[in-house]
Order: sequence, then C-alpha cells, then structure tokens
Amino acid sequence: MIGICPQCGNYNWDKTVTETHITCPHCGHRWPYRRLPLFILSGCSGVGKTTTGQALLGRQTDFIVLDADIFYNLMPHETDEDYLKQVEQTLSLSRNLMQSGKPVLWTMAGCLDKLHHTYNSRFFSEIYCLALTCEESALRRRMTEGRGITDEGWLQSSADYNRYFQTHDRLGDLRFETLDITDKGPSEVADYVEAWAQSKL
Repeated sequence: MIGICPQCGNYNWDKTVTETHITCPHCGHRWPYRRLPLFILSGCSGVGKTTTGQALLGRQTDFIVLDADIFYNLMPHETDEDYLKQVEQTLSLSRNLMQSGKPVLWTMAGCLDKLHHTYNSRFFSEIYCLALTCEESALRRRMTEGRGITDEGWLQSSADYNRYFQTHDRLGDLRFETLDITDKGPSEVADYVEAWAQSKL
C-alpha cells in the first residue's frame, strides 16, 4: 500500500526510495513514509524461535511480532526463486506495517541470505538479526521430546545449521548476533530479545 503512488496509482516496484520519501518515476509525485529497522529472530528448527515469539506476543513491545511460516502454505517452496519471492512478500508486508510507527520482528529460520537482495530491503533503515543457538544435546532433546521429531535427517540438518550459527557471524550479506539459550527459559529469552530490539531503535 505505501508503495502505490497516491497520485497516478502506479503500483509497480519501480519507486525511488530515500530516507524519508518515496518518488514515483511515472508522474514524479513524492510522498513521505516511516523508515524503521527490520528485526529477524532466527535459528535452526527446534531451537525455540516460535516459543520466544509466543512469549513476546503477550507483552506491550515497541515492535510487532510475526512468524514467517504464515507464508508457508500460501506460496510454493520448490525453487530458489520461490524463496526469494517469499522474502520479498515478507518485507513488503513489513514496510506497510511499520507505517503504524512500530517495526516488525519476524521469527524466520531460512532465507537470511536473500534479505538484502530484494527490492523491498531499501525501505528499512537497517536489517538486524539475532540467531538463537543451544548445545546439540539440548537441541536434540527439544526436537525429539518437545516436538516428537524422530527423523534423523531432520535432526542432523538442524544440528548442522545450529553449529553454523555458533561458528559464524554472517550468512551471505547478513550479519547476525547470537544468543545461547541452552539454560534459559522462554521468559528469560524473551526478555533478552526485547532488550536487544529496543537497543536498536
């Protein structure tokens, strides 16, 4: 909505975006918008992203909390282009929601390397990412006992992704911070995430 020209109705993704205004290349009309940061809470499957997001939902935070899985059943997930389109839609929704004056925090496991390669990334002042990690034994316990996952391929894939976050600080063009939540409960993790996001505003 914020990207549709209010003068000529141009809805194409071809606008010029600056710190404070959007300009339509068709008619030259220029209109203001709020440019805020985007927050990503990431981590491997089973580490606790959704649980943390649920703990944040009950709070009066200065940001909106959403789960990127809402797009899972709405779009195909077969090719790299499919995933890029999902990220584009995630950011498109975010740029509109932040016009309310609040940035968005998404719980999102994958596609982090695509965030800076979208048209909509230009609408945000910065993209911040915090990845949750934990010890592998704790991760496997969370997945098997907490979620009933027994597929060894899934368990190993998650453990490998978790190890990547533990040993790196970027994925593609995206830098991320990490938080080891092995011995932390949902409320304590939510406290940290809320303070982390608040410190970036």
